Amino acid sequence: AGQTLADGLAAAQSARTDLSQAISDRVDLPRRFLDDPEALRLLLESADTLDAFAAGLSPDTASTTSFAAAKGTLPLPVLGRTMRLPGEADATGTRRPGLTLATGPRALVTAPWPATIRYRGPLLDYGNVMILEPGDGYLLVLAGLDVLYGEVGEVVAADAPLGLMGGAEAASAEFLTALAEGSGGRVTETLYMELRQGAEALDPTPWFKGTGRTGADTAAETKD
Repeated sequence: AGQTLADGLAAAQSARTDLSQAISDRVDLPRRFLDDPEALRLLLESADTLDAFAAGLSPDTASTTSFAAAKGTLPLPVLGRTMRLPGEADATGTRRPGLTLATGPRALVTAPWPATIRYRGPLLDYGNVMILEPGDGYLLVLAGLDVLYGEVGEVVAADAPLGLMGGAEAASAEFLTALAEGSGGRVTETLYMELRQGAEALDPTPWFKGTGRTGADTAAETKD
C-alpha cells in the first residue's frame, strides 16, 4: 500500500512539474506591475532584515476575497512535512517566526491562495524568495526555492506554480516513498514559510492544514 501511494504521489508531482513548465512558458499571463520598480530595488538594497523589507512593501489591502476567512483551511505550498515550528532553533541556534517544511528535490511550490506577486528573487540569507500578497494586509513569504516562476505584479490563482525546489531529480522518488510510509527519509530540501500582517510576523501553523495546529488537524489526531 505504501508503494502504491508513493507511486501516486510521484506521478502527481511529475504532472504538476509538467504543468508548471507549460504555464511558465506562457507570455500572456495577467500582470499588475508595481507603480515604482525602482523604489522596490532601492528597498531591497537598503533592507537589512526580512522585517524591514516586508514592512517596506506596503501591500495594497483592497481585496474582494477575504484571506483572513480562510484561516485553518489553506493547503501547504509544497508536498512535505513540518520540520521546524516557529520559534524552534535550527542547527545554528537561529530562531525564526516562520514554519520550516521538509520536502523533496525538485518539488513544485504552489500558491495556497489567490495572490499578487510582490517580490521574487534573492533576499538576504534566505536564498531565492517569493513574497505573495493574498489580501487583507497580509504577506506570505516563501524562501529557499531554486527556480522561480512568474513576474512581480502578476496575479496568480490558488495552486498556481510559483517555482521548484533545488536538488537532484533521482532523490525525489526516495523522499516521496519515505513520506508515504511515514518514515523519516532523507531530507534534502527545506522551504521556509512566514506569514506577516503589516510589520508583525504571525504564526502560520494555525492557517495551514497538515501542520497539526488547525482545528481539522487536531480532530484528525484525536480520532487517530
